[in-house]
Amino acid sequence: MKIKSLETFCNQYIGFVRVTTDDGSQGWGQVSTYNADITCDIFHRQVAKWSLGAEALDIDALVALIPEREHKFPGSYLMRAITGLDTALWDLRGKLEKKSVCELLGGKPRPFPVYASSMKRGEITPEAEAERLSRLRDTHGYTAFKFRVGKECGHDEDEWPGRTDAIVPMVRKALGDSATLLVDANSSYTPKKAIEIGKFLEQHGVVHFEEPCPYWEYDWTKQVTDALSLDVTGGEQDCDLALWKFAMEMRCVDVAQPDICYLGGLSRTLKVVEMANKAGLPVTPHAANMSMVTVFTLHMMGAISNAGPYVEFSIEGNDYYPWQEDFYRPALVARDGKVQIPEGPGWGVDLNPQWLDNAKYQKSEL
Repeated sequence: MKIKSLETFCNQYIGFVRVTTDDGSQGWGQVSTYNADITCDIFHRQVAKWSLGAEALDIDALVALIPEREHKFPGSYLMRAITGLDTALWDLRGKLEKKSVCELLGGKPRPFPVYASSMKRGEITPEAEAERLSRLRDTHGYTAFKFRVGKECGHDEDEWPGRTDAIVPMVRKALGDSATLLVDANSSYTPKKAIEIGKFLEQHGVVHFEEPCPYWEYDWTKQVTDALSLDVTGGEQDCDLALWKFAMEMRCVDVAQPDICYLGGLSRTLKVVEMANKAGLPVTPHAANMSMVTVFTLHMMGAISNAGPYVEFSIEGNDYYPWQEDFYRPALVARDGKVQIPEGPGWGVDLNPQWLDNAKYQKSEL
């Protein structure tokens, strides 16, 4: 079964991929979010030419081949584009075998625990964040919550003076001692400051300290990991498997957080899962919006042996992500703190035809 054509449907923020084989079978995937229009151009220029005519079900070999053929252009955009191919081929395989991707990996679709993930920092006061998380707990049954501390790439600064000192105890008080609290620093601190903040977080029962140092400073993060008892986590930005190997071997973090869309798709992410497993580390991927990245992540987490206790689940609506529309059905909904892994074949969701009709369209074919 050969790949006959590859189509993309995109806007600036999100892009979907349709693969069609020589017998007419089809599968759907997605390139990474953000600058997706650029990524789709790269997809047709640097991914499609190596894919057309290739065996559609030999996913691992094809995904490994393209970075070699494009070895002069390593990095994030190529991997974000390869994600569209990889995820469309996994969907194709699932539909052909009449199984969900979760089942293809040896798992079983079921309700999976999620944590309520806030993207807001400067846009929300500590008081408003605590109230919002409490309301969502009561509405959706969340028991785990992630919010922001520090300042993105902040060089030890806070978003505004005193914000971190205020929000941590305020959220703990609002949600009570039984709530699982996670925080994300987004590369905010030097090791000394990160350890200081980490000790403060430990005092308030926070269990997850994400990306405390600039993500490219592996030795800095390692210092923080070694100094604290809570879990130091990271990895969402890393799209190079060699860097993942380095980070896992040095046990840079306590929890690995690959992003399936940033990394180059499910096949490459499974390699990171294997590295983490060998290092004795759990995997709790980055899945920070309601595009198909959350669908992909749920399927994988329902099958791997070293899955962390929950999947990231964005609580932001169209006010924060104005591009985040009605992409697919059935929609993912949190009930009792869990989200159902889609049960249909492939990814188990259908894309919105109206959205596709309004998107920028490109096609590469034999």
